[in-house]
Amino acid sequence: MNSRAMLRTVALSATAALILGGTLVGCSSSDSGSDAKGGSVDAAKAISAADFGGIDGLVKAAKKEGQLNVIALPEDWANYGKIIKGFEDKYGITVNSASPDASSAEEIQAADNLKGQDTAPDVFDLGAAVALANTAKFAPYQVEKWDEIPDANKEKTGLWVNNYSGIMSIGYDSAKVPEPKKLDDLLDAKYKGAVALNGDPTQAGAAFAAVGLIAAQNGGGVKDFGPGVDFVAKLKQAGNFLTVDPTPATIASGETPVVFDWSFNNVAAAKGKPSWKTTVLPGAAYVSFYNEAISKDAPNPAAARLWQEWIFSDEAQALYLEANAVPVRVEALKKAGSADEKLIEQATFGTQSSDWISPDATQVEAANKVLADRWAAAVK
Repeated sequence: MNSRAMLRTVALSATAALILGGTLVGCSSSDSGSDAKGGSVDAAKAISAADFGGIDGLVKAAKKEGQLNVIALPEDWANYGKIIKGFEDKYGITVNSASPDASSAEEIQAADNLKGQDTAPDVFDLGAAVALANTAKFAPYQVEKWDEIPDANKEKTGLWVNNYSGIMSIGYDSAKVPEPKKLDDLLDAKYKGAVALNGDPTQAGAAFAAVGLIAAQNGGGVKDFGPGVDFVAKLKQAGNFLTVDPTPATIASGETPVVFDWSFNNVAAAKGKPSWKTTVLPGAAYVSFYNEAISKDAPNPAAARLWQEWIFSDEAQALYLEANAVPVRVEALKKAGSADEKLIEQATFGTQSSDWISPDATQVEAANKVLADRWAAAVK
């Protein structure tokens, strides 16, 4: 496909509604940093690096805190292992990574439960439904690369910013099951007890998108998640739906032979399972961005803002692309010569931009209502 057309569609489809979850250790310092002129800076209220006198002042304040608390960032998810290490190596700041397999909803729960403690999350990486419901918990911040992020991919004050996107796909163990060519194939007895979603769609962005894709493949999608819930109920009735929450370990062991998940996750799973293959069904393709946000109650507010600067830097954005995720600043990376066109084509998984769908704010709200009313009954 034409990557320029693809990128234009990403920007248009990622409206203001679009976004995308161990135990924390150590203690933090809430001491304010100092700007270039030596004045006091309240890092928790800073809305850009300029409030610190520039990026050097922000780095100094973050180094004084000495650590950053992140949550729900598996090392094999969108290259977060390398992204976290890159931040630590560049700034000498320790990253405490908690509950890497947590859902978006559990990120918010952790922030509520740990509020006021030095182990609370500093930053979030969230799916659309959860992020839109919790903007009051975020702190506005605009990174230095702000102007290179399309307006459709950010809240105007910086409460949330799209960071990377994926294509909803089906991963399958080719040694156990045949490649599904269409959605109805998964109702066949060959997939008995085999089909899983990555999480609960009422809580996890990946599972929410999976139901959206299934609905779209059945004539619903962003307009109506009902057909998606109905199809999962059919999978359950056929004995094919698997309630196990898939992880790289369950894929490697063969416990979850078929998984609806983002393409970058399914592609990464092949590293631990050579027979693991990834396919994107023909027709409607579900594409959605995850969102980066800073907790307004961050115990390390300067480090949280420096992390934001790092996430949207050329280096970290290129690391997303390396893992088959489409970074939000991909056009800027191309202009800077930091993005490989072949990697961009690979990350889209052969889908055509005309087939891409993503929900807007109203559609997310409607989908959440359908899931709240019908999901539990469909899978019980």
